[in-house]
Amino acid sequence: MKATAILPVKRFADAKQRLAPGIGSTHRAELAAAMLEDVLEAIAAARSIEHTIVVTSESRAIELAAAGGAEVLPDPDRGGHSGAALAGIARAREQGAGCVVLLPIDCPLLAPRELERLLTGMPERYVAIVPDRHGTGTNALALAPPDAIEPTFGEGSCVRHVAAAREAGVPFGVEELPSLALDLDTPADVVALTLELEMRGGRASRTAKALGI
Repeated sequence: MKATAILPVKRFADAKQRLAPGIGSTHRAELAAAMLEDVLEAIAAARSIEHTIVVTSESRAIELAAAGGAEVLPDPDRGGHSGAALAGIARAREQGAGCVVLLPIDCPLLAPRELERLLTGMPERYVAIVPDRHGTGTNALALAPPDAIEPTFGEGSCVRHVAAAREAGVPFGVEELPSLALDLDTPADVVALTLELEMRGGRASRTAKALGI
């Protein structure tokens, strides 16, 4: 199934606060921009994605999204990540999308082939929940139709998304995608990502450079 990719992107100055003080604000902004570029590149290589919407009020993200051929939608600046996701979903529905996939920018290892696997053969009515490496958060959410459930990201969101799909009576699956398991939230995540990039050179090249690899 063809899908619209939606990326909520907060202001880089506010990004990844939990990485401080090990990574300064300027470096965090550079890292966020690098991850966004890597994720946009991966999305562009996925044939199942027919359109990409970046929801943001960050000027640098607007530039990068436009350069990558994505549509930019102003962030409503309310409701955090979930509120931005809902704004993107509303826009996708206006455009007649039958499926959306909500993706974060802090999973720079995203592999196009895994995104293809997630979306290929997806039924017209289905929710695919991609958990983080701890099994508690949600690192990606594919919805067919786009309003199948309302996304509620944050701590413990995997369980909430499963419960929402059950309540709505929509078939669902918890799909583990290795390239989407590792998101960058804590210093421990930085260590894990650095090790992964060092072991598998050539992946997420902009992020690797921002991390000094």
